[in-house]
Amino acid sequence: MRTSPPFRADHVGSLLRPQRLLQAREDHAAGKITSDRLREVEDEAIREVVRRQEELGLQSATDGEFRRAAWHMDFIYRLGGIDPARDERIKVRFVNEKGEIEFAPAALRVHDRIRLEQPIFADHFAFLRDTVTTATPKLTIPSPSMVHYRGGPASIDPAVYPDVEEFWADLSAAYAEQVRRIAELGCTYLQFDDTSLAYLNDPAQRAEIAARGEDAEHLHLRYIKQINAALAGKPEGLTVTTHMCRGNFRSSWAASGGYDFVAEALFNELAVDGFFLEYDDERSGGFEPLRFVPPGKTVVLGLVTTKRGRLESKDTLKRRIEEAAKFVDGDQLCLSPQCGFSSTVEGNLLTHDEQFAKLALIVETAREVWG
Repeated sequence: MRTSPPFRADHVGSLLRPQRLLQAREDHAAGKITSDRLREVEDEAIREVVRRQEELGLQSATDGEFRRAAWHMDFIYRLGGIDPARDERIKVRFVNEKGEIEFAPAALRVHDRIRLEQPIFADHFAFLRDTVTTATPKLTIPSPSMVHYRGGPASIDPAVYPDVEEFWADLSAAYAEQVRRIAELGCTYLQFDDTSLAYLNDPAQRAEIAARGEDAEHLHLRYIKQINAALAGKPEGLTVTTHMCRGNFRSSWAASGGYDFVAEALFNELAVDGFFLEYDDERSGGFEPLRFVPPGKTVVLGLVTTKRGRLESKDTLKRRIEEAAKFVDGDQLCLSPQCGFSSTVEGNLLTHDEQFAKLALIVETAREVWG
């Protein structure tokens, strides 16, 4: 088994919240319990889920994102210069096998120069760091691209940034400082979660971007450039991966399409150590784009779905790993779920037992494939 991340058996980050934590959040919102009491419930739930990850044999552990309502906005709203847009929401259409659902998170406004006022989720990571006993603690944060993708130029005050290049420079500088400060706390495994680079493979998504006046055919190159700027001073000893999916909200998705459109630039130019790739069904396309992955980079195949509870066949997983190895060296491959189990507090439509059974299957399959 690999001794450094990403690991042969790994996972994306978010986990289903236990019912007692969901109830505590409701009670806190209703003023029935204090913030200190909510924190105690969170601490207890995180200790338990970390222990469970270690018992399953996972070499990485997260806090399940238990202190967040959503995987991205809890982070983004803590960047200096960014606030939720009052009385304005972003409507995102998600689909699943049964139809459509609408997700409407609050919009954002860039009202001042973007900056890092203090390291974000530093307390979250410190608690995780001090809780794990055998696993490597992993922190997950949204990539810089996510600040731009949903709102685009309309979310940026032109009086603050008359030159968009200054916006990009400040954003990458804030992220670079975040990376540096988190590494100082002892983080050796950081993940940039990014739906934009997967969404841009979908012609319908590119059409939406073009309709708002942007260069949809080259936006992925801008995102790669800015992520690289954020990682230019990456501390030695810190592994950074990125996770890309096509939407994950209550077992539904927002985009489709293989990685073909972004693959050559993505795999050759993005300065991360590994790629967590969604590959749980036909929406993700084939493995052919993996031919662009250069030596030294790791691909974590997200072959196990988090959207349904039915357990995958171990033989099928092994066969698909063999198929992927036709396009990239098998020693560069690892295995994981295709996304988190609970990107937002609502979670996907499966049980806790089904969630942990899938993680156990990943560990067992990885051991049999890679030893």
